[in-house]
Amino acid sequence: MSIFDGIISGFGIALTPMNLLFAFLGALIGTAVGVLPGLGPAATIALLLPITYSIPSPVPAVIMMAGIYYGAMYGGSTTSILLNLPGEAASVVTCIDGYKMAQKGRAGP
Repeated sequence: MSIFDGIISGFGIALTPMNLLFAFLGALIGTAVGVLPGLGPAATIALLLPITYSIPSPVPAVIMMAGIYYGAMYGGSTTSILLNLPGEAASVVTCIDGYKMAQKGRAGP
C-alpha cells in the first residue's frame, strides 16, 4: 500500500492551485518560445532557468520547467505543421505529413 500512498501524496502536491498555476504558466511560456524557429525545449529551459531561482519552493520550479518543456515541444510542432519549418529536431518528421495536411485544410480540429 505504500506505493498508492506515494501516488496519492504526489497528486496531492501537484494538484494544489499554486502548482497548477505554475504548470499553466510554464506551458504558456514554453509554447510561446517553442513557436520560434531554432529555439527548442532544451534552449528554452536553459534560457529560462534563472527564473526558477526566484521561486521560493523547488516543487513549483520543477513543475514550471516541465510545463516549459512540454509547451516548447508543442510549439515546435505548430511551426512545422503550419510553416513547414521545424522549430526543433524532434518535429522534422512532422513537416512531411503535417504541412501537406495543412495545405489541404486539415491542420486543426
